[in-house]
Amino acid sequence: MKPLLILLTALSLTACKEDAASPPPPVSLTAQAVGHYCQMDLLEHPGPKAQVHLAGLPDPLFFSQVRDAIAYQRMPEQSHAITAIYVNDMAAAPSWAHPGADNWIDATKAYFVVGSDATGGMDAPELVPFLLARDAAAFASLRGGRVVTILEVADTDVLSAVPIAATQADDPAEEDDFQARLDRLAQERQN
Repeated sequence: MKPLLILLTALSLTACKEDAASPPPPVSLTAQAVGHYCQMDLLEHPGPKAQVHLAGLPDPLFFSQVRDAIAYQRMPEQSHAITAIYVNDMAAAPSWAHPGADNWIDATKAYFVVGSDATGGMDAPELVPFLLARDAAAFASLRGGRVVTILEVADTDVLSAVPIAATQADDPAEEDDFQARLDRLAQERQN
């Protein structure tokens, strides 16, 4: 009985060790995926996406931009340990508008183009991921920027404020319309 107990204990410890060593696999991007910060449908936004897997949670957090996922990784407020981060390999993406549902790569093995003219799904500067350094270099030669690994991404590349571009909201007619809608909502709440 004692040898059987030792064998079962050893097998269970080996299984636990394998589970801890193996990150969860990436999840396919579907219409149900929404951005962690914006809570918007990811399929409606162009550019590469990211998913962050957390210990003890069954589903990953999805991000509208790779930049946001790396920022999340570097912030101290996480409630769970990160077990894996996956990003779209943009060399395998059908297009910038459709970055792909299953072309996920481990972010720790990716090459990122930082400082290009590319903006992501939330109109902020984007870290553009590639599986191969040569694909990242080709993108950088066309769109600017430099090729780095995740460890070489500076905090300022993901945590700094993004200037707000001039939009239609700068149009006085748009502002009047927005104010009118706010006034109607306030009136409805009072009634």
